[in-house]
Amino acid sequence: MTPQDYVQQKAAASGSSFYYAFLFLPPPRRAAITAFYAFCREVDDVVDEIQDPGLAATKLAWWQAEVSMAFAGQPSHPVMQALMPLCSQYAIEQRHLLSVIEGCQMDLNQTRYLDYPGLQRYCHLVAGVVGEVAAHIFGQTLPQTTAYAHKLGQALQLTNILRDVGEDAMRGRIYLPMNELQRFGVTAQELLNRNYSDRFTALMRFQAERAQGLYDEALALLPAVERRAQKPGLMMASIYRALLREIENDNFQVLHQRISLTPLRKLWLAWKVQALGRL
Repeated sequence: MTPQDYVQQKAAASGSSFYYAFLFLPPPRRAAITAFYAFCREVDDVVDEIQDPGLAATKLAWWQAEVSMAFAGQPSHPVMQALMPLCSQYAIEQRHLLSVIEGCQMDLNQTRYLDYPGLQRYCHLVAGVVGEVAAHIFGQTLPQTTAYAHKLGQALQLTNILRDVGEDAMRGRIYLPMNELQRFGVTAQELLNRNYSDRFTALMRFQAERAQGLYDEALALLPAVERRAQKPGLMMASIYRALLREIENDNFQVLHQRISLTPLRKLWLAWKVQALGRL
């Protein structure tokens, strides 16, 4: 299996909404985003799939060393072998990859966030930086587009967090800020026990309104001349906003299930942005 085959399989197997946005890119850009996304999946899987925190930390340290070796011209993992030839062309820097790893390390060392600024830092590392790299791959030409990419990444990550509240709680992680749980009178134990209440619904509605505001802010930051090049990111915004609306319409029943969109609906939403330019 070639490195290119490996990253293609890694990206496709994830079933992520990102994959639908990649389909409409020209082959060179699709190759770059697929390799970068495969890297993100590799390091994220370390946290999600390795139960022993010490072993997971060792594996992430290995990835840090692999990134350094790759940028020194000696990649050994197929993901890095696929990604490195494309880095200079698409402004992918070592700091970007190390930031993504740092975000995953936070998952090993931190299971609670005291306040929203702390959560924002995490979202920036695991999603804002990813958005920054993706914007360059898609064809960014103006520096102010980076602010849009950071904000959109934050919105997408917060949507993920709202979708996965119950699933994350089962892993012992609560991303919703603790001071906001206290504000709405929701305890961590209620999340762990999958207890719904009007207080929980109010807390989630507050989070969803924040996420919707982030999408609006992101779209307002995107220069009009960049909209065509940044269509894959706009596809992601469309898909994830539809997911957020599903969560809202289901009255935030996320503690016992994972709410999702069908593959056909994701493809339709992506196509609508591609063909009609509408979110």
